[in-house]
Amino acid sequence: MRSVKIDQAELRQIKELYEGVMSHACHGLFFKEGSVIGVGMADEALKDRAKFFERAGQLLKERGWVESITFGDRDVVVKGSIEVAPSDIPTCHRLRGMLREFYERFKGGRVKCTEEMCASTGHPECHFRIEEL
Repeated sequence: MRSVKIDQAELRQIKELYEGVMSHACHGLFFKEGSVIGVGMADEALKDRAKFFERAGQLLKERGWVESITFGDRDVVVKGSIEVAPSDIPTCHRLRGMLREFYERFKGGRVKCTEEMCASTGHPECHFRIEEL
C-alpha cells in the first residue's frame, strides 16, 4: 500500500479552503475523514488487545498526527496535534474522528468524542472527553 505525506501548512490550507466554501459545516467532514483514517489504525492496534491504546498512540505518533498522547478510560490528552492552528474554537476534528473510532472498536459500542480544550485556543494541550452512548 502506498502513502502520501501532507505537511502541517498544507493541511491548514486545505482546512481554510473548505471553511471558505462551507464555513464550519466542513468540520463534520473532517471528523468523518478521521474516522475513515482511524479504521485501519484501530484494526492494527486490535491485533494485541492488551496493548491496544499503547499501539494506537504509537501509530498516531508514527504517522505524524500527534507528538504525544495519553489515553484514559474517559479522556485523552494530546500534545502536538498537527491540526492545531490559532482559532477561537477547537480545530482537531480529524483526530477526534480517529479517537472515536479507536474507542468504539475497543469497547464494541458507540461513543461520543468531544474536544473540550484545544491548543488552538491557547491551551497547552488538547483534551478530549469520551462518553459511552
